[in-house]
Amino acid sequence: MDNSKKQPLYDQLVSVIIKKIEDGLEADTLLPSEREMSEQYDLSRTTVRQALQELEKLGYIYRRHGKGTFVADLSKQTMNLAGAYSFTDQMKSLGKMPETTILSFEIVEAKKYFADNLDLTEGESLIKIKRLRLADGEPMMVERSYLPQKYFGDLTEELLQQKPLYEIFSEEYHQVIKLAEEEFYASVAIFSDAEQLAIQESAPVLNLIRRTYNEKNEVIEFTLSVARADQFRYKIIHTR
Repeated sequence: MDNSKKQPLYDQLVSVIIKKIEDGLEADTLLPSEREMSEQYDLSRTTVRQALQELEKLGYIYRRHGKGTFVADLSKQTMNLAGAYSFTDQMKSLGKMPETTILSFEIVEAKKYFADNLDLTEGESLIKIKRLRLADGEPMMVERSYLPQKYFGDLTEELLQQKPLYEIFSEEYHQVIKLAEEEFYASVAIFSDAEQLAIQESAPVLNLIRRTYNEKNEVIEFTLSVARADQFRYKIIHTR
């Protein structure tokens, strides 16, 4: 590291490690420990820790409690936001085996926030579904989906365990998806989500908000998702 540069030392270390990763370090390679990096680059443990935190936020590395720090798989994590609303299809397209665990299934009254996002009247009935999405057995995302009960009144947890939600939309309820709006922002994991995702509390995550419309421009789904930042990289394709 060069102390004469204006670039902070931790930032220099970030650049060095990114270059090593992009020059060919394989995914899931175990990186040296904080102590080893501190000795190798003649830096304080605090500086090394700061650099690793930044690399984790950027998605270049991931950590396993008690096991160490590993190189993230950059090549298989890129998803096109233009068509990312089907987790099952996206994971299959990446060569991964999707799995879903239903954490809860209940009928609730629509509070103002959810009523506004589903174009409903406050107090209308919603089906609230909380699911853990996995790929190759690895926790990837916690999804909380809200569906207007008036469109899916006899939907059951048993049916949801048998097939993907969007297949249920089309095959059981003849709901054809016209488009899905999706936005995302970075944040840190709260305890309950961190526990489900097998990451540390306050680890970086991506929050996704999705509104799904049918052919009549009715909102049939509103979903709030929390995705592991070390498992997702997004790209957006702009066309004219």
